[in-house]
Amino acid sequence: MYFTLKDAYTNLRFLLGYIFMKKLLLAITTGLLLAIAWPTYGFPLLLFFGFVPLLWVTHKSIAKPAKKSGLKLFSFAYIAFFIFNISTTWWLYNSTGFGMWFAVLANSLLMTFVWMLYRKVSKRLSINLSLVFLISLWILFEFMHLNWEFAWPWLNLGNAFATYTGWIQWYEYTGAFGGTLWVWSVNALIFKGVLAFAEIKNQRALFIKLAIAAGVILIPIGVSQLIYHNYKETEDPVEVVLLQPNIDPYTEKYNTTNERIADLLFEEASKSLTDSTDFLIAPETVLAEGAGVDIRNFEYSREKEKAEDFLSAYPNLNYLAGIQFYRLYTNEDDVLPATNYVGKDRIGNPLWADFFNSAFLLNKSDSTQIYHKSKLVVGVENFPYQSILKPLLGDVMLDLGGTVSMKTTQENRVAFAGIDGSKVAPIICYESVYGDFVTDYVKAGAEFLAIITNDAWWGDTQGHKQHLNYARLRAIENRRSIARSANTGISAIINQKGEIEKELGYGLRGSLKGSVNKNKELTFYSKHGDYLAKLAFIPVFGLLIFSCFRRRK
Repeated sequence: MYFTLKDAYTNLRFLLGYIFMKKLLLAITTGLLLAIAWPTYGFPLLLFFGFVPLLWVTHKSIAKPAKKSGLKLFSFAYIAFFIFNISTTWWLYNSTGFGMWFAVLANSLLMTFVWMLYRKVSKRLSINLSLVFLISLWILFEFMHLNWEFAWPWLNLGNAFATYTGWIQWYEYTGAFGGTLWVWSVNALIFKGVLAFAEIKNQRALFIKLAIAAGVILIPIGVSQLIYHNYKETEDPVEVVLLQPNIDPYTEKYNTTNERIADLLFEEASKSLTDSTDFLIAPETVLAEGAGVDIRNFEYSREKEKAEDFLSAYPNLNYLAGIQFYRLYTNEDDVLPATNYVGKDRIGNPLWADFFNSAFLLNKSDSTQIYHKSKLVVGVENFPYQSILKPLLGDVMLDLGGTVSMKTTQENRVAFAGIDGSKVAPIICYESVYGDFVTDYVKAGAEFLAIITNDAWWGDTQGHKQHLNYARLRAIENRRSIARSANTGISAIINQKGEIEKELGYGLRGSLKGSVNKNKELTFYSKHGDYLAKLAFIPVFGLLIFSCFRRRK
């Protein structure tokens, strides 16, 4: 009898271990499918069933709850999302060091919290309502990542189709959230079919759900192809020359005088400029000597004088470039939330400074147009919720390889006006990842988009490639051509269908000349922005309240 009980106990442990390993493998499968689907190396079709294994594990933990099933599911979900995050954004290590681990671990945790809230609510709702709640909740999670101070929308699911622009021409109506809704709708259909087959052996239900899922995949692609082949750009060209100086930000950029940088830029520009060139575009913070240029004295600065000397030979040329500005204060009443205390002046008074990552446009007119970057990189250009977290964490952002100074932003987007009246959006680096944010430039009158960036921080990795391709989504959403100047990375000309027409590869120094067509028409998305995300509030809060009054299933 003793041996019989022992054998039963051993067999039970083996069975539980087998079930645990099976669920773990399913969770790992979700993580790998999401990772392998991601641009620029991946195939996004995998996203349409990537969440199904984890949905199955979650369903089993609810249908047959066991001891610590919630904790186990938390572990499975976290493993899946950690694999997804680390596989797609590991390149952050090149710029932030340990900060990469903070970003990956924290974002994986946030995704897991979303999943666990879905599990909790689904205990009191039908499967259909639970899936509606999950889809809407995930969209709200992505919307949060576009709007709070810890913003990190890099892995929003709609971004996954950035290299398959022929599938998503309808983004001009929905924005990238249409892609997120698309992915989740198919996952929900496939999961329902798998569930029907696995639990009641309903082959017919499985085939019907798979057929509907195939339709939900193929019909939007077909619609996209119709839009793609029928969309014609209005011929209204602007000739641009894009500069790619390829200056190492770790060893050269901040140790080289602005005068030497300007000489390099103008020497390279002279090889491509003609009298018909309308815009010369140089990358983000290309002028960044020392602390930068005093914004109050820019009108009389050597930087502006040198640019004007060069422009005098090209009376029709507009020069758009990135620069680092600063502004000093000795009066504490002038201090802003992002102002930095920098020590004391020569006579011992406290000294504060605002620092700006900015773009300027110069031409033969007397006015200087300036814009300050307003979507900042977390931990590199800003300290999120500084008033709350700094007393608790001190200079942890510095310890994570982050910012030395907070950057000051501006409230409104602007469109720079060229000599002939052409209007261009001065989009700076990370801002190009934010769909609704970019529409503000378009609503301000921008007829094409200029993206100035410095992608050299990440080395020759997927980082700069993903960043380039995300810009293609903005072209489709707003039907605006893009002129993209990178310090190094990939400078490119992108048309209104999101196609890369010309590019200058990573690690190369040179210039890229081409034409972009202007467009004044506003797309549905340009007018209404992230309306899908805002609508998602309704089912999330409605079902959340409804579940509070339902007994557990």
